[in-house]
Amino acid sequence: MKSIEKSVAELSALVGGQVVGDGDRKVRRVASLNTASEGDIAYVEDEKLFPAATASQASCLITPERASVDVPCRIEVKNPKLGFALIAEVLHPPKARPAITHPSAIIAETAKLAADVFIGAFVCVGENSIVGSHTQIRAGAKIGDGVKVGNDCVIHPNVFLEDGVSVGNRVILHAGVVIGADGFGYVRGDMGYHKFPQIGTVVIEDDVELGANTTIDRGALGRTRIGKGTKLDNMVHVGHNCDIGERVVIAAQTGISGSVTIEDDCVIGGQVGFGDHIRVQSGAVIGSKAGVLPGKIVRPGVWWGIPIQPLDEYKRLNAHLGRVPQMREELRLLQERVRLLEDQLLAGDE
Repeated sequence: MKSIEKSVAELSALVGGQVVGDGDRKVRRVASLNTASEGDIAYVEDEKLFPAATASQASCLITPERASVDVPCRIEVKNPKLGFALIAEVLHPPKARPAITHPSAIIAETAKLAADVFIGAFVCVGENSIVGSHTQIRAGAKIGDGVKVGNDCVIHPNVFLEDGVSVGNRVILHAGVVIGADGFGYVRGDMGYHKFPQIGTVVIEDDVELGANTTIDRGALGRTRIGKGTKLDNMVHVGHNCDIGERVVIAAQTGISGSVTIEDDCVIGGQVGFGDHIRVQSGAVIGSKAGVLPGKIVRPGVWWGIPIQPLDEYKRLNAHLGRVPQMREELRLLQERVRLLEDQLLAGDE
């Protein structure tokens, strides 16, 4: 992976930190505490790891302010993990690709591509589609008719953007993403199921990142939306007419039924299942493997379980469930004592 050399002082200025030690040291790579060596920068934020940080071979460490870490060079910041991520973006920039079109690509005559777009092998771009400046469309990706793709996007191999969808600026779509497939909408008739019209669209706003094999279904009659700065992990499914707000994070294998609204700044764990017509209010956190029943309103706070409940209630229920074997044994003993007492009472009556 390509890396860029910077001085510790330059990196400190980038993250608004304070250098403690030699600011002229050169750094070329980011690394973990236990693997870092000369030329690497690592971070520590947990006080339990301060001894390991002191023993690290990194050229520089990113630490909390006034941390008790005795190393020759460090950068003090309020949020070490964030500082580390920002520095990683500078030291390891995304791979730049030249403005070329591979001869195997098929580009419609009516498509409009910026002059500096990268088009990989076996890419297809449909009629009247638009691709913005500095965007990369990698091998095997397909862009349908009437699609809009913004500037500085990275479309990884085998991504499918179906007809009429819109993708904003600085969007990253990992391998196998499908945007704009028909939603799962059917109407029951006398002879089986009839397909409900799936003629809406999908709008992906700026700075969104979608993980590998994630699917976003088009709206039935309206739109499906993914808001600015939202990040979806691998294998997330978003059904038709969903509205996912800004700065939402959703972990892998979560499935979202149609017409679900997730407001801004929500956090959704992995393998969460959503019924249809749910509203998750801004600031809600839903733990992994939770189940949300159709039509529910999820208010701000931390939720867990099937069906979901506030975290404190979920913990109490789990504590009770853990005692079920003991309670069952106690109940068995009580039943035996009751039978003995009944037998004694019956013997006395005789």
